[in-house]
Amino acid sequence: MSERPEEPKAASDADSLLPIDEHVEEGHDAEGRKVRHRGIYLLPNLFTTANLFAGFYSIISSMSAQSAMSAGDAAGASKYFAFAAIAIFIAMVLDGLDGRVARMTNTESAFGAEYDSLSDMVAFGVAPALLAFGWALGDMGKVGWMVAFIYVAGAALRLARFNTQVGKADKRYFIGLASPAAAGVVAGIVWAFSDYGIQGSKMSFLVALLVAAAGMLMVSNIKYNSFKELDLKGRVPFVAILAVVLVFAVVFSDPPRILLLAFLAYAASGPIQYLLRLRRNKSSE
Repeated sequence: MSERPEEPKAASDADSLLPIDEHVEEGHDAEGRKVRHRGIYLLPNLFTTANLFAGFYSIISSMSAQSAMSAGDAAGASKYFAFAAIAIFIAMVLDGLDGRVARMTNTESAFGAEYDSLSDMVAFGVAPALLAFGWALGDMGKVGWMVAFIYVAGAALRLARFNTQVGKADKRYFIGLASPAAAGVVAGIVWAFSDYGIQGSKMSFLVALLVAAAGMLMVSNIKYNSFKELDLKGRVPFVAILAVVLVFAVVFSDPPRILLLAFLAYAASGPIQYLLRLRRNKSSE
């Protein structure tokens, strides 16, 4: 009896030239039929990767600042703390671009959304907490790391809740303080004062209050304006361009202090609007 040669096996969707499983995602075409997409979109995920790198660089800079402090190099520590804070603000810009690029190029995907959330957790959850801990909270012992953990947990819960509300919540508002805005408060206070050479140990209590408040606001039910209803592609009056130029001029005149004030004002706007709504409701009864 002659043996028949085995037929070559068909390549599966997971087969790849590299020992890495290829990403396969199910979706629908223009006619509503279910299709399977192999691979990921490069352009928006490049911005997300840059966001992740900025968060990672912030963590490394915070660790370098702590090493400089241990060596008695106060000037070097202030420099590295400033680098860590600036990296978080750069991550905010990149985080704002990846989603817009995906929508403009029609390259949105479930993979991109999950990757974005994980990158945000590093850049706006872990990095700001480590920055605050290294600059001010470390001198408070257990209270310091507990406050830092409250912030990290708040960021994780905020991002998880946001993912479950995609397509369901009102796009005009965020429920709870967005993690980039919370990170702006933390990074802003470190950058604003370390830029003057002020040591965080002199402001431990204030920093602990702000970090804990930011963590709690992220998981609150307080509404914040998302500004997503702004039409950036439509025509605007010429004076709008002048206003944008003025805003840039003000920010670049003193970035650490201006950004800190801006993010503090935004973080406070939610509770203020909430109290005003309560007052109006009571007066109307």
